[in-house]
Amino acid sequence: MLLTRTPEPELMNEAEQALAYAQADFSVPHNQFIDLFRSGFANLAVDGAVLDVGCGPADVTLRFAKAYPDCRIDGVDGAPAMLALGRASIEVAGLSRRINLIEGYLPGAILPRSHYDVILSNSLLHHLADPQVLWEAIRRYGKLRAAVFIMDLRRPDTSKEIETLVRQHAAGEPPILQRDFHHSLHAAYRPEEVRQQINQAGLEALTVTAIGDRHLIIHGYCPATAEPS
Repeated sequence: MLLTRTPEPELMNEAEQALAYAQADFSVPHNQFIDLFRSGFANLAVDGAVLDVGCGPADVTLRFAKAYPDCRIDGVDGAPAMLALGRASIEVAGLSRRINLIEGYLPGAILPRSHYDVILSNSLLHHLADPQVLWEAIRRYGKLRAAVFIMDLRRPDTSKEIETLVRQHAAGEPPILQRDFHHSLHAAYRPEEVRQQINQAGLEALTVTAIGDRHLIIHGYCPATAEPS
């Protein structure tokens, strides 16, 4: 029998937790996020408004801004501790004019734009008790033919596989990060579950692909019916 999903808290807002996450070296998966976006949208001129949903301490946000210097990014997250660290990193990078972080919890967050040319999200989906929060945000804020790129963990088949992944990828990390990684793998959705979610949301045009030993990506363009009237 496949491992069933065990939800985890939606917000990561403990000060120790936020600091450990911000200081951890996620350069490999976060650079992979940028590389996979480039591959999936090789001919796209990213020079408009970008929304990063669940931006956390803004590491992916910053990497994306550097990779695409003509875009402006709004990042939204519900965890003040994460956002405080993100704002400090943005200030150090000198990108405060291009990156704006908003404290808010979708669907109730108030964003400065009604529509975006690109919507990103990294490692938010597995935190959501109701995954439709993310897919409805894409429908609500994505322009017609907006580029959508989501990367998240995927749930392994067994608890033994989870233990192996924690040893392989987090053995040198602080105990709090090892704990969170373990919980996140249990909370992650499987590709077939995500396909059901996007079909339910009317986003069948998006593609779900398993990559590597622990991730999946969802990418494509918002359909004509996604943009609100």
